[in-house]
Amino acid sequence: MEEINLKEIFDYFKSNLIRIIIAVFVVVIIGNYYSIIIRKPLYRSNTTIILVGGNNSGNYSSTDAQLNKNLVSTYSEIIKSRKVLTTVINNLGLDMSAESLSGQISVSSVTNTEIIKINVSNPNGQVAAKIANEIAKAFSDEVKTIYNLENVSIVDEAIANDVPYNVNFMKDNVIYLLIGLILSFGTVFVMYYFDTTIKSDDVIEQKLGLTVLGIVPKEV
Repeated sequence: MEEINLKEIFDYFKSNLIRIIIAVFVVVIIGNYYSIIIRKPLYRSNTTIILVGGNNSGNYSSTDAQLNKNLVSTYSEIIKSRKVLTTVINNLGLDMSAESLSGQISVSSVTNTEIIKINVSNPNGQVAAKIANEIAKAFSDEVKTIYNLENVSIVDEAIANDVPYNVNFMKDNVIYLLIGLILSFGTVFVMYYFDTTIKSDDVIEQKLGLTVLGIVPKEV
């Protein structure tokens, strides 16, 4: 197996330094074009609801607590149901389908609690907040219809966020820089590995065992 000469590799990389820099620069430019021009900024808003006592006595018993915990997973599915989302679309006059709106919504529950968090992502921060709040209202009405219970209470209403959660230029550029370095160094190494040209008289002596008697200078 042919040995790899580290000094030879270093010299080869050094001779291709300009190509490496250009390749990294191109990757960073392409990445920033995607980040600024192609990628749409998304804004996230969330509202938090809690399941409370469903009776009208004002007392919250352990039975109510256990019932609500059992209903958390079911309620999470109802929140993203076509009926609830269609109601939200009609109430807000949104130009989208229930399936499209469902893709903007994520529902999570806090372990061992009756708290449900509704997250909405949208290219418009104001719209994201309105959707989240309207979902909570439509969901509460739907629970009354299905279970004849009034056990949904809003803890925190959604507020508009003016900072996109999927945009971080510093982090993105570090990633693009690393990708550019990996691609450029990988490409140069492959070029070196398959480069069979003789680069110096030392190579002839080391690999062919021949003595160099003279060198013809490269014509300028």
